[in-house]
Amino acid sequence: MSVVITVDGPSGVGKGTLAIKLAQVLGFHLLDSGAIYRVIGVAADRSGIALDDENALVHLAEHSDMQFVPNVKSGPVAVMLDGEDLTVEVRTEKAGNLASMVAVLPALRAALLQKQKDFSQAPGLVADGRDMGTVVFPEADLKFFLDASAEVRAERRVKQLQAMGRDVIFNKIYQEVMERDQRDRNRKVAPLAPADDAILIDTSTISAEQVFEMVKKTISKQLGLL
Repeated sequence: MSVVITVDGPSGVGKGTLAIKLAQVLGFHLLDSGAIYRVIGVAADRSGIALDDENALVHLAEHSDMQFVPNVKSGPVAVMLDGEDLTVEVRTEKAGNLASMVAVLPALRAALLQKQKDFSQAPGLVADGRDMGTVVFPEADLKFFLDASAEVRAERRVKQLQAMGRDVIFNKIYQEVMERDQRDRNRKVAPLAPADDAILIDTSTISAEQVFEMVKKTISKQLGLL
């Protein structure tokens, strides 16, 4: 039976950075569940499928081959859909908003549930998302929930986009963060919230390296790893 560690939280808290590093140092598989919803959102947008057409979205999800493949050219993990590398496209702000809109649909979440569970393979899995510890892997060996203020998360996103050469306005990004939070935290199915047994970490004023060291110590103490 493989070990499962979940890392949940809203966008911009550093959970992706943490999950990737943990998977690397532990030699575990990685599940970026947010990327799965981003892929579906992007694929639907490309195909002209309405983002509230549950039947069409479920069909799309059930007949799509999604994989996370190591690729040094596009970062630690390449996001693949039916053999096409969508890594760059799924990391855009547009893709994030598309993901948040389709993620509220109960039928689509149900269709993607088993796909996510199948990522749990020996020797272990680090699962990054919003409901990994509450819905997908409620029996996970260890659960973390990262959070940070909306202002801090918007600032981080602005810096990321500026580093990519994008001309962005803070107020617009901040508004998008707030709207996404509203959808994620108040959806009827699997709302964004920490599991009762999750370890909460506020990343507003600490670095990614400090977060990693905190998590590393906890994993060492509770699971005897690292």
